[in-house]
Amino acid sequence: MVTFSARAIGVLCRMALPWTTAEEAVALVNNGDRVFIHGSAATPHRLVNALFARAGQVRDVELVSISTLGELGFDRPEVQESFFLNALFVSANMRHAVDGPRGDYVPVFLSEIPRLFDRGILPIDVALVHVSPPDRHGFCSLGVSVDVARAAVRNAGTVIAQVNPNMPRTLGDGQVHVGQFAAMVEVDDALPEVDYSTRIGPSERRIAELVSDMIDDGSTLQMGIGAIPDAILHGLGDHRDLGVHTEMCSNGIIDLLEQGVISNRFKKKHRGKVVTSFAIGSRRLYDKVDDNPYFAFLDAQYVNDGKVIRENPKVVAINSAIEVDLTGQVCADSIGTYQYSGVGGQMDFMRGAALSEGGKPIIALCSTTGKGLSKIVPYLKEGAGVVTTRAHVHYVVTEHGVAYLFGRNLQQRARALIDIAHPDHREALERAAAERFGVSWARR
Repeated sequence: MVTFSARAIGVLCRMALPWTTAEEAVALVNNGDRVFIHGSAATPHRLVNALFARAGQVRDVELVSISTLGELGFDRPEVQESFFLNALFVSANMRHAVDGPRGDYVPVFLSEIPRLFDRGILPIDVALVHVSPPDRHGFCSLGVSVDVARAAVRNAGTVIAQVNPNMPRTLGDGQVHVGQFAAMVEVDDALPEVDYSTRIGPSERRIAELVSDMIDDGSTLQMGIGAIPDAILHGLGDHRDLGVHTEMCSNGIIDLLEQGVISNRFKKKHRGKVVTSFAIGSRRLYDKVDDNPYFAFLDAQYVNDGKVIRENPKVVAINSAIEVDLTGQVCADSIGTYQYSGVGGQMDFMRGAALSEGGKPIIALCSTTGKGLSKIVPYLKEGAGVVTTRAHVHYVVTEHGVAYLFGRNLQQRARALIDIAHPDHREALERAAAERFGVSWARR
């Protein structure tokens, strides 16, 4: 049960809060509505489950969200009869639905999703959000996922809140007054937790060594989530005065904070603070950000704004890819025509880092897939999406080395990328390059 201080109880009683059950709350969703679902570790499972229980009672309800965590059953036949999933980013629990007949994907930068809501391009009828309990002033927090949720709440006709004492009260842009809620549902559920450290192997550790050597003291970091970013963070213990301005933060940041490696003292934007728009990790991370003024959870439209990013010094943006072709085109969101993830904030930060004084935009990936296939390829798969163009790529890192592509012509890029491909695939890549470039390649 949610507990409040005596003073808070008095304030909240005067507000006559709209407490109700999940089933009664989602009855506010009507046929044809577009419903926003709060994402990442703030996925409101209780509300979504109650909404899906209405399958067959409602029709043509469109669901929009960025990544969500946990099993939600988007692809259940009865759910698909009533709901259409229009994803703004694709996570593992929705891939089958998005790539099926009752789902689709909107290619969009994370920084521009709030504009879709603000400008009425994707008007939101109902927003399902997951928040902390209200404070004595009546403000809840969007917790570990401010990102695009702030804009969804601002624009939704109806906002339904799942209120949970386990949701951290984060500081920044995520405060929402209870007066904005049409319904509030009390839960006491654990947040989803993610730990990629168990997936760190020899290749990830070697990539981490190479990237760590590229990071200067005083740099400002942006990293995604996964084994490679966590491995890199684990390898930065000898660095000094690092800053963090990132769309998301994960477990690897905690030890660096406690060791004093991250000080944020050389940042020009929000000096002295970790800036992020959402967090995914362990309970230890969620406890770390709870009511902690050292963290600023801000709107993704601001955090991922290239003009803001580039103002910080030595921005190192580290992102990954599904495959990279021999000219440097980066596919990071699809496997051929199969939609695997999304554009997200990769380009926002790759460009911001490139324009930062002393910045380094880095694509880091293992040289092969789990099945041994090369991730450095002659051509992207048919139907694959280009997330980062070859004109934007500066560094590509695998466990076999670092390829610097900025200012290089196509043949020079191919040579650099072949050199960091897995040795088992270099001969085939050489043949493909020779076929593409002809005589000039043979005379190199």
